[in-house]
Amino acid sequence: MLPVLEAVKARFDVPVSLDTYKSQVAQAGLATGADFINDIWGLKHDPDMAGVIARAGVPCCLMHNREKADYGMFMVDLLKDMTETLSLAKKAGIREERIILDPGVGFGKEYEHNLEVIDRLEELKGLGYPVLLGTSRKSVIGLTLNLPTDQRLEGTLVTTVFAVLKGCMFVRVHDVEANVRAIRMTEAIRYGY
Repeated sequence: MLPVLEAVKARFDVPVSLDTYKSQVAQAGLATGADFINDIWGLKHDPDMAGVIARAGVPCCLMHNREKADYGMFMVDLLKDMTETLSLAKKAGIREERIILDPGVGFGKEYEHNLEVIDRLEELKGLGYPVLLGTSRKSVIGLTLNLPTDQRLEGTLVTTVFAVLKGCMFVRVHDVEANVRAIRMTEAIRYGY
């Protein structure tokens, strides 16, 4: 990972997000120039991760995840899990303005859970932090539309529009141009730009 990160930082003036749940990888990546940490376990996999992020003072995306999709009341449990993640972040000293939350579509969830969390994104936003939605080409789209990975653009665009309508600040996508156009159109209708 480090040679690739060094090459990207040397050639492009862009922020680079490092996707890891391991504190040693995060620390090495940050020392090499990573600007942002994306932890798919929301600080719960490695007890040292929160401290690494806090000391570096970098932004982080903290994702919801579980070993098993075992829930009593899905959204209640998801929000409780995310509150625990936020508690770990605060205890370690991660600054609030550096935190982004991700509902973790496709991680530790059944098909129906993924649809529900997309539909109820405003509840996650209610925790008071920016929300990122990453649904691009994911299995929830493939299962819904019965399509292979390379034919899921339209389904992704719908989830991107939902993200905008539900107040998400960020989307993670493969097909950037099409999604930017969908966002611009959605904002023009909603906000009259």
